[in-house]
Amino acid sequence: MTTETRVRTSDRRPDRRPDKVDLVPSALLPEGYVVPASRSIDPSTRMRELLDTEPFLFGPGVYDPHGAELAMYYGFKAVYFSGYSFAIGHLGTTDMDLYTGPEIADGARRTVSALRKFQLTMAVGDPEKGIKPNHLEIPPVVVDMDGGYGNLFNVQRTTELYVNAGVAAAHIEDQVLPKRCGHIGGKALISADEMSGKLRMARAVADDLGHKDFVIIARTDGLSAIDAPETTRGLDLSIERALRYFDTGIPDLVWCEFPTSEREPVERFADQVRRRFPDARFAFNWSSSFKWFNDPDPITFAQLGELGYKFVFITLGAQHASALGLANLLQGMQQTQEQAYIDLQRQEWAAGQDIPTKSHHFFSGVPYHQLVGESLGGSRLGSKFQEKLAEERVV
Repeated sequence: MTTETRVRTSDRRPDRRPDKVDLVPSALLPEGYVVPASRSIDPSTRMRELLDTEPFLFGPGVYDPHGAELAMYYGFKAVYFSGYSFAIGHLGTTDMDLYTGPEIADGARRTVSALRKFQLTMAVGDPEKGIKPNHLEIPPVVVDMDGGYGNLFNVQRTTELYVNAGVAAAHIEDQVLPKRCGHIGGKALISADEMSGKLRMARAVADDLGHKDFVIIARTDGLSAIDAPETTRGLDLSIERALRYFDTGIPDLVWCEFPTSEREPVERFADQVRRRFPDARFAFNWSSSFKWFNDPDPITFAQLGELGYKFVFITLGAQHASALGLANLLQGMQQTQEQAYIDLQRQEWAAGQDIPTKSHHFFSGVPYHQLVGESLGGSRLGSKFQEKLAEERVV
């Protein structure tokens, strides 16, 4: 079978590959299979291209490889690896600096690695079941660095871990350590000078490693901090901090953590900063801490993009969605036992649904492993069963 035939084979699952994407071979695929050529582009370079060309870049908030793979499957162009979600998902605790830099760096490393592997597994489809290849772009991963987990030398270590992991961008905030979620009371700020030193260190590490495109986001919690070296407080302090950080020439974007969903502070912050830096770009947390369903006129991603908020994310999106789905299943099984899981499967396999995880074997890459195992001569890595299993009985 030729490459062209593989790419064009029909299947019930739509090919999410955009038009005019260059496809190239990979040493990790059998002959005739291909992946997008962007696989070899540095993730930070890719993110910069997207920031330059998209009205805004949205990254769903995830905390593990599985969530990141789903975001990639559905075509999102960036992924945000959330610190708060990481604290909940991996430690079962809150966002108060209770994990270390190497811990979250390892989570990010595994996530970036998983996305690269997921691109390969989707690129082969499932030949035995007639599922065609799906050529997915790898979204750049943006990772929470909190306050750097210490002084600028802790920032040095963490940045090195992030860059070597293939992370596209990281954000550092100006809180006193141990920091806390931007929507938990009691925040205090370090000096702008200390924060500027952390930013310079992150830039220096990335440059030294040959990753001059590594994207750095400076976050300020000045709007709602109860203690800071400056006498001013509130939005004026946040604007001042943003200007100080842009003055260093380091941040590619600045993120002001807003305490509510009100529009006016969001608009004023962008307007005031852009009076000195007309081309300034911002990041915006469309936060899960706000009850957006109670907001009569919630600000949209598109409106944020027009204001200069070029990277938009929902920090705990995956955590809330995963918890809701599991809570519904568990409550159902309390009432109807096995029937609740049968109902879940009916939803997964309903006609017209595009749920890639309905077959955990397909989603996790069993066809890829079988195909590559056979092509490379791996012992006992083929797809043969002692007897043929009926497709309507197993996933």
